[in-house]
Amino acid sequence: MKIEGVHLCCGKCVTAVDDALKSVSGVKSHTAVKNAKSFEVAGDFDDREVFKLRDKILTLVRLERLERRAEPSAYKKFFIIVIAMADHRFGLVVEKLVGEEELVIKALDDQLVATDLVSGASILGDGTVVLILNIPAVVSKLGKVAPASASARPKGATA
Repeated sequence: MKIEGVHLCCGKCVTAVDDALKSVSGVKSHTAVKNAKSFEVAGDFDDREVFKLRDKILTLVRLERLERRAEPSAYKKFFIIVIAMADHRFGLVVEKLVGEEELVIKALDDQLVATDLVSGASILGDGTVVLILNIPAVVSKLGKVAPASASARPKGATA
């Protein structure tokens, strides 16, 4: 994992990084040195994208990962929809927000949809048919539970 945008002006800063990383589960080593602008962290932890929101860490869920891209596309601007499931929160990354609308959702027969990621459909006022995501299935497939607080990851870290 690469950590960028860090302040490592002296040995004390490097020692602080070392001490902070000792408290992170799975970290085996790091390459932080004096005057570096970034460093690598190696260890046994999964590769996930996270976002810090009000001292909580959200695991980001990107639907484009279903396409098996190595890297997420670089949006100039994107939005994060916070999803709460039980006591965990996730961030669903979307390119744009169209608006809010009350819908009547019709369940779809399993024979019509070949995935468990869609739970139903609706017809908008203009006649457009929209599919309704099965959020628990999306999170189960694309997201993993993030640490409960920001103190569980180094500041600025995206894994």
